[in-house]
Amino acid sequence: MDGHLSENDISHVVDADRAHVWHHLIQHKPFETGEPRVIIEGKGMRVWDQHGKEFLDAVSGGVWTVNVGYGREEIANAVRDQLVKLNYFAGSAGSVPGALFSEKLISKMPGMTRVYYCNSGSEANEKAFKMIRQIAHKRYGGKKTKILYRERDYHGGTIGTMSAGGQDERVMQYGPLTPHFVRVPHCMEYRAQAEWDPASESYGEFAANQIEEVILREGPDTVGGLCLEPVTAGGGVIPPPEGYWQRVQEICRKYDVLLHIDEVVCGIGRTGTHWFGYQHYGIEPDFVTMAKGVASGYAAIACCVTTERVFEMFKDEPEDPLNYFRDISTFGGCTAGPAAALENMRIIEDEGLLENTAKMGDRMLGNLQALMEKHKVVGDVRGKGLFLGAELVADRATKEPVSEKQIAQVVAECGAQGVIIGATNRSVPGLNNVLCFSPALIATPDDIDQITKAVDVALTRVFG
Repeated sequence: MDGHLSENDISHVVDADRAHVWHHLIQHKPFETGEPRVIIEGKGMRVWDQHGKEFLDAVSGGVWTVNVGYGREEIANAVRDQLVKLNYFAGSAGSVPGALFSEKLISKMPGMTRVYYCNSGSEANEKAFKMIRQIAHKRYGGKKTKILYRERDYHGGTIGTMSAGGQDERVMQYGPLTPHFVRVPHCMEYRAQAEWDPASESYGEFAANQIEEVILREGPDTVGGLCLEPVTAGGGVIPPPEGYWQRVQEICRKYDVLLHIDEVVCGIGRTGTHWFGYQHYGIEPDFVTMAKGVASGYAAIACCVTTERVFEMFKDEPEDPLNYFRDISTFGGCTAGPAAALENMRIIEDEGLLENTAKMGDRMLGNLQALMEKHKVVGDVRGKGLFLGAELVADRATKEPVSEKQIAQVVAECGAQGVIIGATNRSVPGLNNVLCFSPALIATPDDIDQITKAVDVALTRVFG
């Protein structure tokens, strides 16, 4: 840390934070006697707190966001230059960075053609939900309004997106929720549904067929959309089993269900090799939503991307005043987001970060597998690219999960060693037992080894 803030300055910041800031996902009672963490500075893969302690950030800003690392002057300069020229105009008109980023983004997404700008992942998913609902009224007499979502998936913190929330502890105390959202079973082979018969079909086929069963139960003429993460994120880092996505695509086409892929976490390189998670599986979605890594947190931006087929459904003669997409996102008109996103994407291309992500992801998965051999408490390791999880269990045979308190102890022990890792928390009742890792796409072999070494030490300290 460069020390440009004096001790008095930092003390004042901490006091102001404790007195006035309402933090995300935190119980504030402990701050009556202790300090909140304040991050003062970041560079590359590392951040410094108010005490000057250095941390290796293994979760890209805490929530899978800072894909190209901290301190990128070229992104900051691009944002500054754009803000001076034009900081904002409503999304009913275009802008230079908005047009150019949409062109760049679509070039990475064969089959997709249109970008709707907004300012958060939750909002991007809401846009897709609204489009599906409006299509139901325009084309299906108001019948195909139901939207399916998957157990363990997460799509946002608004009432609408929580209604499509597959993590029960995230939605507790916020009901009543919005009707016509219907849950389908998860696709996690490690904790496969009891009724699966491995002799009759693969787990991927079984899990996908569970979606078809829900469609048939609800009535195909009532189901308009299916919203899924390509790799389940906060619900436990769950890659799809083989054959799953291909069967899901078949089912959606069979019943005329619009397929919405939520890439808020996985998008823009997180899974390695490809720009988006869904591109690993050869599927053709109708909607792709994204946020976090689009500009690596240097500016707020989210996108709801659609096919031309979806876009054309909203083109009607001007004398019909209700049939266009009557939606606005105020801060979707900010020009900082697409300006930052253009530079963010350039960095990923120029520095070969898709390839690095795949390579470092393989290294980290190998390191985690070695930890599983060493520590019986590690029941499963899984992931894609630099998006990995380690599920901790008290007993491998029964897969009984360790407690959320023990998971928190492992996270704290890593923090004591100067490594910030993540974990599922207050999401899936009784199953908040997964350590989560999402280092920036710039990670080096030394970074990866430092992260997994800290986990090794932490597991020994907590579990022996």
